[in-house]
Amino acid sequence: MHLHDVWFVVIAVLWIGYFFLEGFDFGVGILTKLLARDRAERRVLINTIGPVWDGNEVWLLSAGGATFAAFPEWYATLFSGFYLPLLLILVCLIVRGVAFEYRAKRDGERWQRNWEHAIFWTSLVTAFLWGVAFANIVRGVKIDQHMEYVGSLGDLLNPYALLGGLLTLVLFTFHGAVFTALKTLGDIRTRARRLATGLGAATAVLALAFLLWTQAQRGGTASLVALLVAVVALLAAIGTNLAGREGWSFTFSGLTIVAAVAMLFLALFPDVMPSTLHPDWSLTVTNAASTPYTLKIMTWCAAFATPIVLLYQGWTYWVFRKRIGTQHLAPSGGH
Repeated sequence: MHLHDVWFVVIAVLWIGYFFLEGFDFGVGILTKLLARDRAERRVLINTIGPVWDGNEVWLLSAGGATFAAFPEWYATLFSGFYLPLLLILVCLIVRGVAFEYRAKRDGERWQRNWEHAIFWTSLVTAFLWGVAFANIVRGVKIDQHMEYVGSLGDLLNPYALLGGLLTLVLFTFHGAVFTALKTLGDIRTRARRLATGLGAATAVLALAFLLWTQAQRGGTASLVALLVAVVALLAAIGTNLAGREGWSFTFSGLTIVAAVAMLFLALFPDVMPSTLHPDWSLTVTNAASTPYTLKIMTWCAAFATPIVLLYQGWTYWVFRKRIGTQHLAPSGGH
């Protein structure tokens, strides 16, 4: 295995980690409107992800930085061709982060309600757009012989990509509902588990349609195995949720995301951005990669830094592992 193959795997792992962690993060943000009945319950939901949401963003920064350094041609074509949707994602992530930090700066009801609206909409839009973006990457886009995207914004809004967006939106919301049931107490925990059942059924329909479509377009043996793992894990997540086994349900919903994203990368390899204009114009792990020396330096740096980051983030989740309920809230409207 060459270093450019290794770094394709590393980038896939970083995106898998990001969607696993940020998936329930986005889901909880969406549930602030779908599940919470009053301001106190919205505060409970926000507090479940309050200590960890910013740490989850590290995976996105790492994935983007690794793509820039390891596959500069991929990075350049992706961020220029997908400029508008990625810019919208960036704006949403900025507004969402500001909303988490500024919501509790004043006690005024209108002030907090506006920031809570921002958390909901930015979570929803971002969850949808990530699915659209990755579906287009796997499906292929109009790339010419100069490795430049020559399509339009309308080309990105095709039926396959929109189905991918709906899948990530519903899947992340399901993942968030399972996480909420795992992290809360009282009535909101019961309602989260009930909502997760309906969301799980909707996710199963969308996942089956999208993953089978992907397999038919670009799949091979490895991607088929990942597809089967994703389907079995999703059914297990729904079943364990019905049984009230919240820890196992969260594990299986996370495994669903891991397997589904892994399937996309397995279907994509050895391309990183297929060209729909001509197969020879596709970006691959070979023609889009940096020099071997650059990849070697990156490998040493990653080998040193990655264990530290994983240990720190694991410690953060361990410290904030306990359930919370409305009885744990401070009297004010803050955190």
